[in-house]
Amino acid sequence: MSDILTGALGQLKKAARYTDVPDEVLEALSFPKEVLTARISVRMDNGVRRSFEAWRCRYDDTRGPTKGGIRFHPDANLEEVVTLAFWMTFKCAVVNLPYGGGKGAVRVDPRELSRRELERLSRAYVHAFAAMIGPDRDIPAPDVYTNARIMGWMADEYSSLVGYPCPAVITGKPIPLGGSLGRDDATARGGFYVLNNLLAEIGLENSERRAVVQGFGNAGAAIATMLHQDGWKIIAVSDTGGCVHDDSGLDPHKLEEAKKAHGSVIGYASDAPGNQVRTMKRDEMFALSCDLLVPAAMEDQITRDNAGNIKASVVMELANGPVTSDADRILEKNDVTVIPDILANAGGVTVSYFEWVQNRQGFYWTEEEVQHKLRPIMERESSAVWRLAQKKGITLRTAAYVLGLERIAEAIQAHGTQNYFCP
Repeated sequence: MSDILTGALGQLKKAARYTDVPDEVLEALSFPKEVLTARISVRMDNGVRRSFEAWRCRYDDTRGPTKGGIRFHPDANLEEVVTLAFWMTFKCAVVNLPYGGGKGAVRVDPRELSRRELERLSRAYVHAFAAMIGPDRDIPAPDVYTNARIMGWMADEYSSLVGYPCPAVITGKPIPLGGSLGRDDATARGGFYVLNNLLAEIGLENSERRAVVQGFGNAGAAIATMLHQDGWKIIAVSDTGGCVHDDSGLDPHKLEEAKKAHGSVIGYASDAPGNQVRTMKRDEMFALSCDLLVPAAMEDQITRDNAGNIKASVVMELANGPVTSDADRILEKNDVTVIPDILANAGGVTVSYFEWVQNRQGFYWTEEEVQHKLRPIMERESSAVWRLAQKKGITLRTAAYVLGLERIAEAIQAHGTQNYFCP
């Protein structure tokens, strides 16, 4: 078992110590319900066929159809997919959505594929997993290196297979194919709502509001912009190309322009000569003195090797699993508040749920309506997690897992358990 999956299941066991749930519930949540592995064969532009390993996991569907993204990544593997599906199970429960958790992946570097090859791969994925997905069974969405265009191809392919338009099978689609307004920045916006709702409780209400954002992709760029507009000073950001730092503050709009022009935010340093902008390594960035650190990239970024150097008062996880279990213990010991991923980044799956609802009812909402519906959910559940943490004297992460575990346990027991049938 990989470290990432071991750490995830460790959170389940830890949460179980603070709530009274039957052992059979923990047993049911210790293993995925269904996992399918496939070899996807794709004809490349040069006429040669290549095969790609792919997976889909439905971890638990007690509360409803499973929900989770599909990532295209060269380092994707089965245990990562299972772990992400586990996290999605709890994430949906924490924000009280009628979903279970799922996830999918293809081991591929999509940057090496042409657009036509990428479309063939996307459609082939749907062929391989058509029996597993469905609007009432398992609903994919975009993830790392996938986007609305890819989701549009997948939804179109599924509709062709079943013989009728079926937009509710996939979320995160282009607007003309049934996508929801407000989906692009939903992950960041949900985190922004959580942060503002807990600002006083976590001690940031009267802070200098200095923030560092690791990962200037969709979620990272969006949260940097929202924080900047709200009066925060963004002192450092990074992407796969490197990190830029300016203690006097960075302009997210100019960072996006630099990334488009140079392929990375480090282009900002050359575009702004003569000022205080400089480049640095990831761990140097993590060690900067700031009020808020937002890891918005990949898993396992904050580890036992660099966690002790973090000077941020609060870490808000917009990425999935950016803090390892070892690092989590170090941050707790150092009184760093961690707003966990299964709460902080749940705005994305919440607006995906809104998209699914709109698809099924054939009635679509304005962007303002989407945001108006998202905000109370994120505020209500972040307050619930905070109150539970204070009541039991536990971290926000453990409190979020306790809340999710209790809701899943209620659903499992409502379905009927052996306790009701034993003499």
